[in-house]
Amino acid sequence: MKCPFCGHLETQVVETRISEDADFIRRRRQCGACEKRFTTYERADVSFPSIVKKDGRRTDYQRSKILGSMTLALRKRPVSTAQIDAAVEQIEEKLLSLGLREVASSRLGELVMLELKKLDKIAYIRFASVYRSFEDIDEFKTLVDEVRR
Repeated sequence: MKCPFCGHLETQVVETRISEDADFIRRRRQCGACEKRFTTYERADVSFPSIVKKDGRRTDYQRSKILGSMTLALRKRPVSTAQIDAAVEQIEEKLLSLGLREVASSRLGELVMLELKKLDKIAYIRFASVYRSFEDIDEFKTLVDEVRR
């Protein structure tokens, strides 16, 4: 691996650790030339399914879109960024476990709503009110009543 400090191509692994959930490997490396140390992380390269929009267009899965929409729904709510990241990880695991090449955006939206419902009921209602685009107040009231139970 190339040293980020001096660009030398020979580095040596000094220490290797597996993360608690075994999702990645952390390695401490030392450059053979400048002797500085740095950390690298290794994670399996997985390909997510394409997302099929309502109009039939296909787009690549973008973690940033999921994270952004969840963060917006959770704005000013007592939920940490670590909890949000963990929820996004759950969504990604479910997406991958489907084993499909394509997933409808509506299915992805449902996965997001499930995780939001676990994290914060208000955020769930916020997201659902935009995602489901209610036609009238009664549909919205039904959702709120459902969450109260």
